Amino acid sequence: MDNPKCGACGGAMKRNGKTKAGAQRWRCKACGASTTHRIDNSAKELDAFLRWLFSKRGQEDFGCSSRTFRRKAARFWQMWPLPSYTGEVCDVVFLDGIWISGLVVLIACTKEHVLAWHLAESENSGAWAALMAKMAPPRLAVSDGGAGFAKAARAMWPGTCVQRCTFHAFCQVKRCTTSRPKLEAGKELYGLAKKLLKAKDAGSAAAWLAEYAEWCSKWEGFLREFALEDGKRRYVHRELRKARRALNGLVRSGTLFAFVEMAEERGGEWDSTSNMIEGGVNAQLREMIRNHRGLSRMRRVKAIFWWCYAHAGSPLPAARMLKAMPTDDDVEGLFAMASKPKRRDGGTPDEYGAGVAWGEFHTAVEYRQ
Repeated sequence: MDNPKCGACGGAMKRNGKTKAGAQRWRCKACGASTTHRIDNSAKELDAFLRWLFSKRGQEDFGCSSRTFRRKAARFWQMWPLPSYTGEVCDVVFLDGIWISGLVVLIACTKEHVLAWHLAESENSGAWAALMAKMAPPRLAVSDGGAGFAKAARAMWPGTCVQRCTFHAFCQVKRCTTSRPKLEAGKELYGLAKKLLKAKDAGSAAAWLAEYAEWCSKWEGFLREFALEDGKRRYVHRELRKARRALNGLVRSGTLFAFVEMAEERGGEWDSTSNMIEGGVNAQLREMIRNHRGLSRMRRVKAIFWWCYAHAGSPLPAARMLKAMPTDDDVEGLFAMASKPKRRDGGTPDEYGAGVAWGEFHTAVEYRQ
């Protein structure tokens, strides 16, 4: 039976009539304390909120009016579903970021589930490092080459092999040459970029590198042509030089064909593109945001957080989520603590240290200390 226990002495309680509102009243047999027992439906309401968020259904389709649904869901918009450190060592991890009106949510996933996510203002090395701190170093990390990623990977995952997405490398060349280049050098380079997408083994990778080296040697003098503008030397073919510089950097760093090296060392097939996170995660997130147009920027961010948490390896049940997840009040308290001016021994304020450290809510341990 669902008989409550006394909050004062812990003894058994018995029915003792009803209140004016019709609720059952309970009375303790031992101390005589009286109370009412209400069933907590918060977990069911959270489940309904998530079903609405991950679907195209309207708010009125969940057994109540739209106004009532929004009132019940208001508390869930105040929660921050954050990832937990599992220590799982993965073979391949895909990393990318999705932008929401000046904020970016950095995401890491495998082929099966989402590993970690992190909110930042830009894709700098500090933000990437905060994301990497939430998971164990993988054997291969596939990225689109976002700003700051390489620096963070060297610091946080020194033993991890980094693969630059070959499709993004092709797109980088395409932006410089266009899909219909007019110069012969541009046509040949664009053709090389398309061949890059078909290089899937050691033989084709070696052939591509040899052909690219031949292209660089053939057009070296052509790319050195310059003109005088306002008394300064400026290269004529700046876009082609930009594309060559990008490819040279990838070749020197070994990130262009890292998947080939992994196949030679460990065997099997390793991913060369970030299509898994682009199509399996980012595309789903953009569709969810389109389905719920009109959300504020922070609610769009939290919607992404909820989706990532629901597709993590082992999300908590709804009842435990309500107790474990931090809320806006916790975040505001962190801002208030960080914004207090620190003082030196002489009584003058410190010059630095008045900013919030968002990493405090992205630790590698459980949610609450």
